Amino acid sequence: MMYAAAAAIVLAAAVLVLDRLHLRRTLRTLDRMLDDAIRGSFCASHFDESRLSAVEDKMARFLQASGTSAAHLAEDKARVQGLIADISHQTKTPLASILLYAELLDSKDLPPDCRDCVEQLTGQAEKLQFLIASLVKAGRLETGVIAVHPQPDNLQELIGEAVSAAAAAAEAKGLALTALPTTAHACFDRKWTREALDNLLDNAVKYTPSGGSITVSVTPYELFCRIDVSDTGIGLTEAEYSRVFQRFYRSPAVRHAPGVGLGLYLVREIAAANGGYCKVASRPGGGSTFSLFLPMAYEKTQEPAQS
Repeated sequence: MMYAAAAAIVLAAAVLVLDRLHLRRTLRTLDRMLDDAIRGSFCASHFDESRLSAVEDKMARFLQASGTSAAHLAEDKARVQGLIADISHQTKTPLASILLYAELLDSKDLPPDCRDCVEQLTGQAEKLQFLIASLVKAGRLETGVIAVHPQPDNLQELIGEAVSAAAAAAEAKGLALTALPTTAHACFDRKWTREALDNLLDNAVKYTPSGGSITVSVTPYELFCRIDVSDTGIGLTEAEYSRVFQRFYRSPAVRHAPGVGLGLYLVREIAAANGGYCKVASRPGGGSTFSLFLPMAYEKTQEPAQS
C-alpha cells in the first residue's frame, strides 16, 4: 500500500510538472506570436491541437486575420492616396486658370451685379482649392507619405509665430489675442505643429464674436506639454466632443460659416504624428478650450507644472 501511494504521488507530481511545462511552452509560443505581430512579421504555421492548446490555435487565427485586415487597409489607403494625388494634379491647372480669369474680370469696369458674380466665383474657387489642398495633406499624413520628425524645440517661439500670423484677422474682428509667456520645451515637428496651431487659432478667430478674447497658454507636465487655445466663442455641446476632430464634421451651430471640416481633423493627425493627442472642453455659449498635447522634451523645463 505504501509503495502504491508513493507511486501515485510520484505519478501525480510528474503529471503536474509536465502540465506546467506544457503551459509554459504554450505561453512562450503565444508571447512569441504576439511579438511577431507587433513587429509585423507574424506568419501562420500549422498548429496541432493535440500538442498545443485551443487558445493558441485561436490566437494564431486571430493574428492571421488581423494581419490580412491590416494589409487590406494599407492597400485601401494607398489607393485613396493615389486618387487624391490624381485629383489634386488634374484640378490644379483648371483652378489656377479660373482664379486668374476671375481676377482679370474683377479688374474691369463691371456692373454691380456682375461684380457680385465675380466675387462669388473667386470665393468658391478658393474654397475648392483649400479643400483639395487639405485633403492632400490629410491623405499624406494618414499614409505616411509625409514624414513628421519631432525634436526638442522652444514652444514660446512656435506660439509667437502662430499668434503673429493670426493677429491681423483677430484685430480686424475686434478680438483680444493674448499669448502667455512660457519657457517650456517639447518634442514636435516645427512645420506641422505650426500648421496645427494655425488651424486652432483660425477656428478661434472664426467662431468668436466681435469683442471676445482668445488666449494661448502652455502647461508642462511630467510626460507632456499642453498648449491651450481658449476662446470666448460660441462653444460646443458635450455630445460633439468625440466628433469635432472627425473628418468633415461641422457643428450645426456653424453651418453658415465658411469651412470644410478638415482643420481639426488635421490637428488630430498632426498631434498623433508627433506622439501626442488633442482634447476639447467647451459649453454652448461659454467658449472653448482646444488642447494640444505634445511629448515633453528630453531636457527638463524650469517651468513648474500647474494643475
